[in-house]
This record gives sequence, structure tokens and C-alpha cells, in this order.
Amino acid sequence: MPDRGQIKPATERPAVPTAITEASLLQAGELLRAGQLVAFPTETVYGLAADATNANAVVRIFEAKGRPHFNPLIIHVLNLEAAAQLGIFSQRARELAQAFWPGPLTLVVERAPGAPVAELASAGLSTLALRVPAHPAAQGLLKATGRPLAAPSANRSGRITATTAQHVAEDLADRVAMILDAGPTAHGLESTVIDATGEDLVMLRPGAISADAIEAVLGASLERAGDMSVKPASPGQLESHYAPNAKMRLNASDPRPGEALLAFGVHVPPTSGPVLNLSPRGDLIEAAANLFAYLRKLDQTGAASIAVMPIPANGLGEAINDRLRRAAAPRPNE
Repeated sequence: MPDRGQIKPATERPAVPTAITEASLLQAGELLRAGQLVAFPTETVYGLAADATNANAVVRIFEAKGRPHFNPLIIHVLNLEAAAQLGIFSQRARELAQAFWPGPLTLVVERAPGAPVAELASAGLSTLALRVPAHPAAQGLLKATGRPLAAPSANRSGRITATTAQHVAEDLADRVAMILDAGPTAHGLESTVIDATGEDLVMLRPGAISADAIEAVLGASLERAGDMSVKPASPGQLESHYAPNAKMRLNASDPRPGEALLAFGVHVPPTSGPVLNLSPRGDLIEAAANLFAYLRKLDQTGAASIAVMPIPANGLGEAINDRLRRAAAPRPNE
């Protein structure tokens, strides 16, 4: 008997990556409208989509990922006009949307009266996390479906985020109806999440757009969220998240015997274990794009521990260090 996350008939074969074509997008749209799950590329990472207005379909996301039901989902829409039908935008929220949409920014706003998004997608909160993706495949899928899409990252909950269609297949092939494949994602890091419900805007999750860039548009400093790991206000706030099977050791300059090394920059210490360098030239953009794929590759070596060299905290380094800290956090069952 299939487990509760098995959403397809047991006689069907696991989904395999499918090239993006007009026909495949139309097929994916039909599957989503029928309540099925479809994995798709965005400019940040691969997403696991369901019709956000279909409560049963949204439940399937949580079952497929093994995701806690109190962790809200990002709702993807075509444009600001579509977002404004679901959420209430302050002037500052609208300024950020106009500056960064379509793109890797998620805005948490109050739910508009009558918004058809399933309550489970917002974890019972009075707010919605909304984003307009820039990837042409994501835009094509939204047009083909004609509905807002609830879409967290396409991986098992708490595990390393998927940045290729093959990563999705490794985690979820038997739990999705279709995997759309457009190659590796551009940013390799999830969207930045901003709480725009109050007078002072708060960064709930650092991501592919730096705080500096957002502050430049606002002409004001962003606040940072405190600990919301018990009941998150947005995705990506659980303390243990993005975790490989191997233990993680951060800010390491002395890899131990047999330990895998996630390196950064020119000066890499000698080690007997496997090594991958996020960016030999010390480029934080390149490091962000490689982060999750390299964590997966090092984890697949079977090393019991992964040592991570120090990463600068400026710019995108803030988001990279946030993901690494969560990957290294104690697991819930430990």
C-alpha cells in the first residue's frame, strides 16, 4: 500500500523530468486544476506547486514533503494586479513589488476579504506570503493553470533544497504528477521574505535579494525577525532546515580526517576528504547559486560530517549563512 504522501495511482511510474514546451505546460496546468502536484523551475529554486484555492491539493503538498502543517506556503501569482486581489498592499509594500517583481521577493501582507486561497496554505494566519516569479516557465505555468499556485521548495521538508529537476526526482518522483525541467536555477537560493503588514517592514528570511537592495528602495533600514521557529510567519523560519544527512560544522578552517569540506575562496586548507568550492574567486553570487547543489553532492559522498569554511556575512552572505546555520542546527529528533 502506498504511504500517505503517494498521490498518484500505484500503477503509475515515478515522474521523470520533462522538458518545458507549450504542450508540457498545458498538461501541467490540467494536472494542477485536477488537484495534482507539479514540480517546476523558478529563478530561485524548484517549487512544488498545487492549486492554492484547492484545500485538498494543498494538503497533498504537506503530505508529499512531510511538512509541518503550521509552516505557511508562498503563493505564486502572475503579477502585482493578481497579488492585489489576494492581499492588502500598503504603499511601501507596493513600492517593493514594483521594484522587484517579477523576481525573488516574497511579501507577507494581510489577506484580502474573500481571497480564495485555502486556509491551510497560510497555516491559519491572517496573512498571505505572495510572490511573482520571474522565470518564464513559472509564468507559463501560472498562465496555463489560471489560478494562484501554492509552492514551497520541491524537496522533503527540512532537507536540502532542489535546484535541478534531478534533485526533485531524487526526493519526490513518486509523489508528484509531473516534473518540469528547465535546467539548474539561476539564483540557487530562495526568495527574500519581507513582512509588510506593519509600518516598519521586517525581513523574515534573507534570500536572493539582499537587504541592502531593499533598503535602498525603501530609504530606510529593515528590521530583522526574532525567533519564530515555533510558529513561523513565513516559510524557511524553522530552526532546523535545509539539512543534509551528514552533520555540519560551520566556520571551519581545519577539516578533520575523512570530513567533507565545503570551501569558499582561494585559500583552501589541505584535507583528506572530498572538497567542493562554492566559489574559488570568492564571489557570493556564485556561492549562493552553488550552495544547495554542493551540499547534496557532498552529502552523497557518505561523509559523516561536512566542514564549512567561513563565508562573509555581507550582501548575499547573510542569506547563505542563514541557510548554513539552519542546516547545522540540531534535528527535531535529536
